[in-house]
Amino acid sequence: MMNLCFPKCRLQRIMGMLQIILGALVIIVSISSLFRFYSAGFFLHNEDICRHFYGVKEDYEGLDFKALSARVEEVLSQMENLQTKLESTVQEMVKNKNFMASNISKTEYKKFLEEEVIQPLYSAHISLRQIRFPKAEGIGNEAIKEEPLINSFVIEEIRKYITPKENRLGKNNLYGTKKVYNTIGHACVLMKKELEEYMDYDIGSYCKDDWNLAQKLMINGCDPLPRRRCLTRASKLYLRPYSINESLWRIPDGRNVRWSNYQCRNYECLSSKNPKRGYSKCVGCFEMEKEKLKWITNSSLPVDFLIRDVLGIKAGEIRIGLDFSVGTGTFAGRMREQNVTIISTALNLGAPFSETIALRGLIPLYVTLNQRLPFFDNTMDLIHTAGFMDGWLDLQLMDFILFDWDRILRPGGLLWIDRFFCDKNNLDDYMYMFLQFRYKKHKWTISPKSGDDVFLSALLEKPPRSL
Repeated sequence: MMNLCFPKCRLQRIMGMLQIILGALVIIVSISSLFRFYSAGFFLHNEDICRHFYGVKEDYEGLDFKALSARVEEVLSQMENLQTKLESTVQEMVKNKNFMASNISKTEYKKFLEEEVIQPLYSAHISLRQIRFPKAEGIGNEAIKEEPLINSFVIEEIRKYITPKENRLGKNNLYGTKKVYNTIGHACVLMKKELEEYMDYDIGSYCKDDWNLAQKLMINGCDPLPRRRCLTRASKLYLRPYSINESLWRIPDGRNVRWSNYQCRNYECLSSKNPKRGYSKCVGCFEMEKEKLKWITNSSLPVDFLIRDVLGIKAGEIRIGLDFSVGTGTFAGRMREQNVTIISTALNLGAPFSETIALRGLIPLYVTLNQRLPFFDNTMDLIHTAGFMDGWLDLQLMDFILFDWDRILRPGGLLWIDRFFCDKNNLDDYMYMFLQFRYKKHKWTISPKSGDDVFLSALLEKPPRSL
């Protein structure tokens, strides 16, 4: 009987001690919180303290109470889960006689304590320790200032990234500021779990092959993403790219692409004839024989403009531009033959569009519709768009995008709208979006597509604007 009772009594004593420790921890946290409020003067009636905390409401406008509340709720939830686990374990011990009579090894005790008790307590402890309270800045009438979003995340690497970095020696940097603020998209807070997974790595080691997670974050508004301090992966079989004279109109070597996150595993699989190719936009973009014909041969549709006709309108003036489309860089390749440098936007929407553009010797710009374009005002000679902005786009979002394009397009620059399509009943709304800028019309063509859809192609010139 003594042998059977010994493990039972020992385990019950351990559970009892753990419950006492848990209760003591809750009491300590409560007393600590009350002490913080008391020391801050919330329970005093000193006139200066009241004026400091209650007199100037705007001092606290930057304080993220929601993030602080969420962190405290997270800690309380962890403690509640731990208490529930301990109580359920004790109840199982009482009900299950076989469990009570069995011998539990030290290894099993150790594993139980580490996984079910110590780790949850450690997580709760770290969560509390990482709560960063705002600092008072200035002298005299001090203002409370909190570092943006700092209390929204637990992963230390995210917190280090978004913490403002003060210049050494306290001097102004070349931007004229005393701190550098690393930025992330505001929607990162809504995708906290995914972002923490993305930023969970060992510094200096290899990153996970998770570009698709990064793209998911970007598309859903967590853009820009934080930088990472890990080494990016490349294809294990990476070979030297083809020379520039050869790469422009040749499918790249598939061994230079990481295929693990695509439905296809080689370029042959991406053929338009394969119904399981994994992408639906720009069908045929990976077939160079078809790509070679675009923008240089006459089409049966009047909405298809030729590059030589477009460049002839502003002969010698088109030097640099942006192609905001879905594709593999063919438009930029054709323009390169005319000594025009084009940057192509690219997202890997089911296929390696960005890698293919780069392997062809062209410049991919990995951006989403969410982002302000990283170009200065009045710098581009040409903006071309095809197959990306269509009738699915919200009108207000389209308005913001078009005004951003107007910002970077120089006076006299050309906006080439290539095969924009929408329902004919919505055509007037979209036509207004393009015409509101009062650009000069060089070409303007509407053609039926299929069903109720219609194509719109236009070539518009930005007018000069005096201050």
